[in-house]
Amino acid sequence: MAPLVRPRSLADPQPLAAWLDRIDTVDPVLHAFLPEPGRRARLTEGVPLGVKDIFRVDGFATRAGSVLPPELFDGPEASLVTRLRAAGYVIAGKTVTAEFASAAPGPTRNPHDPAHTPGGSSSGSAAAVAAGMVPVALGSQTLGSVIRPAAFCGVVGFRPTHGRVPTDGMVPHSPSLDTVGWFTADVASAAQVAAVACPSWTPEAPTNEPVLGIPSPAYLARAGVEARAAFEEQVTALRAAGFVVRTTDFLSDVEKNAKRCVVLNRFELARTHATWFPEHADRYRPQTAAAVREGMAVTAADYAEATRWRREFVAAFDDTDVHVWVTPAAPGTAPRGLDSTGSAAMSVPFSVLGAPALSVPAGRDEHGLPWGIQLVGARGDDERLLAWAATISPAVRP
Repeated sequence: MAPLVRPRSLADPQPLAAWLDRIDTVDPVLHAFLPEPGRRARLTEGVPLGVKDIFRVDGFATRAGSVLPPELFDGPEASLVTRLRAAGYVIAGKTVTAEFASAAPGPTRNPHDPAHTPGGSSSGSAAAVAAGMVPVALGSQTLGSVIRPAAFCGVVGFRPTHGRVPTDGMVPHSPSLDTVGWFTADVASAAQVAAVACPSWTPEAPTNEPVLGIPSPAYLARAGVEARAAFEEQVTALRAAGFVVRTTDFLSDVEKNAKRCVVLNRFELARTHATWFPEHADRYRPQTAAAVREGMAVTAADYAEATRWRREFVAAFDDTDVHVWVTPAAPGTAPRGLDSTGSAAMSVPFSVLGAPALSVPAGRDEHGLPWGIQLVGARGDDERLLAWAATISPAVRP
């Protein structure tokens, strides 16, 4: 069988039939796409696009990785999908998501080693791009669902500033955190998608070199020993390439922040499922049902307090003089097994802040599994983040 890893840039076009051949060859092993008889008969020429199965797409059922009746999620097509169609993309299919974009994984496997998770919840989208089945796939991130699978699968994952891309037509998880994102083979392709996906996108070529910042040791301690060692090697490479890299005490209270984030997330998740869960609780997978019930126990006062904390947290972040935060994209490489999608610990603080973030490949461990580096910009600074990432990523050791 052909190798399972073969991401392709948007600058490397090929006939649609070649993409479909690739899906037919490797998806029976990876299970990145939902089963779809007659895919070839449906598609016409264009750039194939994978769409995470929480987005409504005309002609496709939306199940959100669940076994609930799909008509519960019916509605107009996501405006993002409509814009991409108008720009020449064709829907190659719906990609697998963890149930309700939460923690209960689907069947997708990691292209670098099918015995390992691809991450989640945007599992199928990351794996589809890493395996060269599509050049672009849509995902979403509430806590870590773009950055983590991008790192595990060795591709670029971009999560814009919260609210920069409309989320209409998307089954919500936690609305104040939910953010659309996408996976590509390289930074240039991610920027090309952004120009279509983000309203009022204005490409920018910064004239200044970015100041890079590393969060506190308390934050970095949430990564494993091997991940921290790999990260230090990349920081050394960045400094050797001439970048200014500052160590800081930002995120020194990361443990308290994580607990407040759980309050925000679970409270909103419970309200998202307030209609569906009472009627269909027996159809939810245990991880999702537990998260919903946890959210039902959060009081309005606790949620209000967490919301006040977030406003203060955002103000402190906006007051920093760092242009790009540089961190491990995940606490380690992809864990073995398919029972978990891995930890989102490295993404959570920046997801709460609503800041734009990017994962770029950063070498492999001794078993050949990818490491990722997370790059985070100021809120609303998406254009400059992608422009700077185009100069930062070549300095990262492959």
